[in-house]
Amino acid sequence: MYKESTCISKLQIERRKFKPVLPDILKKGVSFIKPVKGKATNSAVNQDDLRGIFKNTYGLPEITFKKGVNKDITKKSLKVAVVLSGGQAPGGHNVIAGLFDGLKKTNEKNVLIGYLGGPSGILENRYKLISEKMLCNYRNTGGFDFIQSGRTKIETPEQFCLTKDNLSNSKVDALVIVGGDDSNTNAAMIAEYMRKENLNKFIVGVPKTIDGDLKNKYIETSFGFDTATKIYSELVGNICRDANSSRKYWHFVRLMGRSASHVTLEVGFKTQPNIVLIGEEILANKMTLAEIVESIVSVVVKRAQDGKNFGVVLVPEGLIEFIYEIKKLISNLNDVLAENTEIIARFNSIEEKKEFIYAKLPKEHSDLMKSFPVEIASQFMLDRDPHGNVQVSLIETEKLLVEMVQKRLLELEKVHKYECKFSAITHFFGYEGRCGIPSNFDANYTYALGYNAAMLILNGLTGYLSSVRNLVRPPKYWECGGVPLTMMMNIEKRHGSDKPVIQKALVDLNGKPFKKFMKSRDKWAVSESYVFPGPIQYFGPSELTDMITRTLQYERS
Repeated sequence: MYKESTCISKLQIERRKFKPVLPDILKKGVSFIKPVKGKATNSAVNQDDLRGIFKNTYGLPEITFKKGVNKDITKKSLKVAVVLSGGQAPGGHNVIAGLFDGLKKTNEKNVLIGYLGGPSGILENRYKLISEKMLCNYRNTGGFDFIQSGRTKIETPEQFCLTKDNLSNSKVDALVIVGGDDSNTNAAMIAEYMRKENLNKFIVGVPKTIDGDLKNKYIETSFGFDTATKIYSELVGNICRDANSSRKYWHFVRLMGRSASHVTLEVGFKTQPNIVLIGEEILANKMTLAEIVESIVSVVVKRAQDGKNFGVVLVPEGLIEFIYEIKKLISNLNDVLAENTEIIARFNSIEEKKEFIYAKLPKEHSDLMKSFPVEIASQFMLDRDPHGNVQVSLIETEKLLVEMVQKRLLELEKVHKYECKFSAITHFFGYEGRCGIPSNFDANYTYALGYNAAMLILNGLTGYLSSVRNLVRPPKYWECGGVPLTMMMNIEKRHGSDKPVIQKALVDLNGKPFKKFMKSRDKWAVSESYVFPGPIQYFGPSELTDMITRTLQYERS
């Protein structure tokens, strides 16, 4: 009798049986799916600069798949490679499954390989041949452990040349890059390089990030956002219930999302805590750190006056970069670090580094940095990520806020002669959400994204991001196609130099989700409107298993 491995949970065994629902348009078979080209596209900004960088791939038309006879579809067998790039997100394995099934349904001789360990696997030519026997254990599961991921960036002339040689030597016809904005910028650069070298290799991206900041008219959400926000909402809901039970602690919860507050806003909708800080609003209003602290203190005091010395505060991971004065500090700090890399590397202690940096920064910024608790100031000095960004996940913003709120309350007590009990507990939820078993939505969405990526490749398209739209409707009605990667780009400063990157989608302060939030937050502040969403539901009525994010509901209503 066959025994399951003890490493596999009963839920995972049951999830293997889940059959993702494919959009009707993709069920027709590739010979009956016709790519319809739209108008030539432009980037929203920096058009001349980007046209100069992407001489061979700029201005590609949008692609929409429609029913119709497709006489141009390739009949020859293809060898396709897939690579997972950047941080994990629930559903990555289903992208591979959709890609595999789409290729095999078209031609059993089509081959799929997976580069191991992210883009470094391309440079080191490390890969494995993917078979159904290997893949079946990973369908509908979380994580990227099937082929692993990595954050190596392919950007130097030598790396592009090595990529070309390894793809050519391995007879790879197409490469699918699954990643976020930086990883898909990489995809655009590789597509451009291959065209420049007159190589007939197709490069397609798939939109992945739990942060939710890779989206636009054609990419309604990135995969993993739905699952991750449901996981975080369960945890925050549990904390809300605990706060309402013990009634003696303020919980400050930092949530993943370095460049945008989408995760925090969505978890706010799902749990309705007392305070939800939105970085984009703080930046737009040019709020100082002191003003943010004052806004929190006003709610703490008001609740204390009602005998409620407890509450829950949600803090976006990237808040520190949205505070106007600190945003300017970080920009200057990044420049100083980039310009003095070798000198700084010689220092033996963090204190020596700080003293050197203080002398290089404008006085207003060095004074601001010196005002931070010693531990927080040191966290600003930590090594940047591979893209030159501050590693904000290592800056404990929630602890900084707690310390400053405590200090401000003591000042108010001396003036107003009242006592406000304030006892705080801090949390950071990040990695907890990245590898969860994907929700039904993400399981369906990622499978469709992968299958759709196969259709783009089979039609000889390169420089595109797999696009599956109309997501508020059941999966059978989803619309499929491709959006040119260059269409989503702008120019940003990275490591002190201007670089082309896919533009991040921030929380739209004029959008429906944020306006909905504004109507509710004053009530949340003073009452216990807490919602306890509980864990993700995989089985049961559709109202529970197939819920989409509030963000999508409000945006597409």
